[in-house]
Amino acid sequence: MGFWDAVVIMFIVGAVIWLRAQKYRARGDGATPTIGAREPELEREVQDLRKRIAVLERIATDDRQGTDLKRQIEALRD
Repeated sequence: MGFWDAVVIMFIVGAVIWLRAQKYRARGDGATPTIGAREPELEREVQDLRKRIAVLERIATDDRQGTDLKRQIEALRD
């Protein structure tokens, strides 16, 4: 086996390995194995953010509470 034969074989092996890696990344196998481990933590964070958004929506849409909020903010500034 000559030098160029070895270069061609290494190129073919590298291409096959690269193609397999692309296939696994497209399927989601092994690309980011730690995502599954963080999923419960992320779910809790999403739930907390949804609760905060609900509170902010309530503050923004309730006129009576909005007026009270303005007074409370002004009282804190004094």
